[in-house]
Amino acid sequence: MSTAFGSINTNVGSLYALNSLGNTNQNINSLQQQLATGLSINSPASNPAGYTIAQGFTTQINGSNQGISNANQGITMLETATGAIGQQTNILQNMRTIAVQSANGTNTTADLNSMQSTIAQLTAQVSTIAQQTQFNGIALLDGSFAGAQFQVGANQGQVITASVGNMSSTNLGMYQTSASGKVYASGGSTAPYDYAVSSGGAFTGGSLTVMGSQGSGTVAVTLGESAANIAASTNQVASETGVNAQAYTSINLTASTGTVSFTLGNGTSGSPSNQVTISANITGSSASGLSSLVQAINNNNATTGISASVNPQNQLVLTDIAGNNISISQFSGSGSLQTVASGSGTNSFTFSSGTSGGTIQGIVNFQSPGAFTVSGANNIGLASGSALTSLNSINVTTQYGANQAISIMSYAIQQLNNQNTQLGAVQQRVASALSNQQTTSVNDQAAQSVIQDANIPQVSTQLTQAQILQQAGVGALMSSTQTQQAYLKLIP
Repeated sequence: MSTAFGSINTNVGSLYALNSLGNTNQNINSLQQQLATGLSINSPASNPAGYTIAQGFTTQINGSNQGISNANQGITMLETATGAIGQQTNILQNMRTIAVQSANGTNTTADLNSMQSTIAQLTAQVSTIAQQTQFNGIALLDGSFAGAQFQVGANQGQVITASVGNMSSTNLGMYQTSASGKVYASGGSTAPYDYAVSSGGAFTGGSLTVMGSQGSGTVAVTLGESAANIAASTNQVASETGVNAQAYTSINLTASTGTVSFTLGNGTSGSPSNQVTISANITGSSASGLSSLVQAINNNNATTGISASVNPQNQLVLTDIAGNNISISQFSGSGSLQTVASGSGTNSFTFSSGTSGGTIQGIVNFQSPGAFTVSGANNIGLASGSALTSLNSINVTTQYGANQAISIMSYAIQQLNNQNTQLGAVQQRVASALSNQQTTSVNDQAAQSVIQDANIPQVSTQLTQAQILQQAGVGALMSSTQTQQAYLKLIP
């Protein structure tokens, strides 16, 4: 742009210098702000597009950092739950040890009552832990902590779910089958078959379909088969069903006075095995009156696997703890033995001189840490559904109760272990999410730094250049006034 030569009204050079100086000052202010804040973008005006991107990263970083905090709290909560369940497991391990101790025949009645008292106290403590374990006021083991979500990410839906069942003593134990009704019923076309628990008659030929938490499996049943055999077949498919089986054969007999002689044996099918001859003199219906018979049977326990005892009702109790059949045949003598009938519609059977003898079948007890069903269970005298036998039902004052307690607590421990395994897996997921969020947050901050953070060496260099230009601009502004002042000398 040109202007009239010799003008003193408009100092164009001064205007140019002043404008340049203003731009330089504005640049200096911006550079100084970057140095002061460390940011290249201090407002949307600095870089509108960059400002939007930087804010997006800020949102993600803030969310990730909170997700990291959430995950840490979640891990602490899970550790609280698993720690409490670990304490319950320790208690149950102690209880199981007491049950094993009480199953030993060396204990007095006072010993057993003391053990039962200890069991009751420890059972109560299991429930106390379940009721009192909390995190930030949230109950963890009473069954209310179900479907809880840990927000472990910056965005919606980035959650991990955890649940804990009711860990009180009433909810821990063993799911098992129960008798369908009748006890010690006799049946069979040519010989009586009795079981410890039965719906009447011998086992019905057919099959059982066990349906557990893991799947289903089929077990064949024959008429004279032992409970031990059925239990073994069930355990062969336990990996498919998650259901195990135990067998137990026991029968109560009333005795009449006199001499007795009979063949006693066991077996896994209708044909008896390991037979021995038992001879004794029964002098009365009492422990002392039956002592000769009890001793004769127990003297052959190594061969038959059958033990004898007298219960408080003065009944002879024959037991095969493996669940094999108990066979009695070739009975002779003036005395007799009679099965104890119990339950509506059941019949007793008498072993006496001239009888053809009989076979006593046991009971198959299906067991699992979770609920299950057994289709065809009526073939062996059981209900089709399972029911929970909880810790509260444990009674170690009898040998049978102590043995039952061992199984109940073994499954209860398995339930606790399963729950802790699930929580441990959730904790691993939360820890993995935590590690991922930490990595994501670092990378997001690095990306945001590229966009938003000031390059200090570069800004310092630019500021130095701008300050030099500022000084030059001031010098140019001062120089631009000298020509105008010279023109004033021409005025007379």
